[in-house]
Amino acid sequence: MNKYLKWTAIVIGSLAILAFVGFKYMQSSTKKASPEQTVAFKQGGKDVTVFYCRPSKKGRDIFGGLIPYGEVWRTGANEATTFTTKNELVIDGKLLPAGEYTLWTIPDRDQWTVIFNSKQYGWGVSMDGKASREPEADVLKVNVPVEQTSAPVEMFTISFNESIPAMEMAWDQTKVSVPIK
Repeated sequence: MNKYLKWTAIVIGSLAILAFVGFKYMQSSTKKASPEQTVAFKQGGKDVTVFYCRPSKKGRDIFGGLIPYGEVWRTGANEATTFTTKNELVIDGKLLPAGEYTLWTIPDRDQWTVIFNSKQYGWGVSMDGKASREPEADVLKVNVPVEQTSAPVEMFTISFNESIPAMEMAWDQTKVSVPIK
């Protein structure tokens, strides 16, 4: 019986190691296709950091195609995008307390709904490909208009426009600006 338990433990341990190595390989492969990026905004007492992964267009139709209109998007690739602010902010006239949030969007042709959610998620989508966001953890939602870019943006990009100030998201020929005060 001892011999049987020993071999069972060896097999289970080997399978666990193999699964872990496979997961890490898969994770590194997806990071190559959609590299990680951190952007920061520090101005006028505001201290904001956004961590996200940057998928590429690769000739695909993005909004209304790869990213369907009217559905929640994890706003990037791989893990859910995180938005961290050390100070409370006013976003489109609404108060966002200091803290760490996941950032979700609902793209549409003329406007996007931008959602700040208090829950942290290990990955941006579930096994069935749907966004992992739990609506009851939403802290703030704002609607922002869509702008067309003059040229296609190959990789999804989040940046800060310090002159407005605003957080901007651009991909393909679509750009949105989220005002921060």
